[in-house]
Amino acid sequence: MKAFRVVGHYPASKKKQDFTIDVVASNEDDAKHRLFSHIGSRHRVLRRHITIESISQIDPSKSSSPNVIHAFRDTIASSPPSTDDSEE
Repeated sequence: MKAFRVVGHYPASKKKQDFTIDVVASNEDDAKHRLFSHIGSRHRVLRRHITIESISQIDPSKSSSPNVIHAFRDTIASSPPSTDDSEE
């Protein structure tokens, strides 16, 4: 499984609602399906009304989505912590 970031929008009332959602999927088609299922069930939007602008594979440690963190918790925990000197 891989982590994907999906960016797009759907109609909500008289406006368009932008979204950026991180999903765990095996490929881009599976990521689209999971996104359509998620937004359709939560917001009652038909698949044909959801516009996807981009789908990109991401590093799971860069995501703040609980689903991604849970799916990759072993690899995130075993990776060495990044040394960021900009905070000092």
